[in-house]
Amino acid sequence: MSAVLAANRAQLVRFFTGRTGSAAEAEDVVQEIWLHIAQPDGNSSTVPATGLTIGPIANPLAYLHRVGMNIVLDRVRARGRRERRDAGYVETMTAVLGAEAIDDSPSAFDAAVGRERVARFAAVLAGPPEGAMRVFRRHRIDGASHAEIAAELGITRSAVEKHIAVALKHLRRALDD
Repeated sequence: MSAVLAANRAQLVRFFTGRTGSAAEAEDVVQEIWLHIAQPDGNSSTVPATGLTIGPIANPLAYLHRVGMNIVLDRVRARGRRERRDAGYVETMTAVLGAEAIDDSPSAFDAAVGRERVARFAAVLAGPPEGAMRVFRRHRIDGASHAEIAAELGITRSAVEKHIAVALKHLRRALDD
């Protein structure tokens, strides 16, 4: 069978170039045919999916064409699955504005700036003034009301509001730097 393939290689490449639209893909198909039919005994073939041995093939060239067409069909199906999978990924990861696809993810620069800003914000939250930051954290981050914070810390609601104002002033100043 390998001898038939070698003798008709150019004709098979032309045939599969017409079917696939690409000479490079046709070369790949012919190479894959060779992988499917390469047998040590030369006269009988083993069906790849089942491992069954079949007798001599009456028309080896037609058999090579059939094996090649099965390979082409497998490739077309695989390409279709890949395109559907990739299209689903693109649909979930991008937004479309008019005819343009827009990637919603931030640029590398914006991501680096965001990480830097978060690090500065975390450092500011850990810095002075401690009493004001404790009240700010309880109110803005934990979601506690002014009355709850005043009761916990034993201070007036007015003092809670003043602590929050001091913390906001401190945060604004630190983030503007």
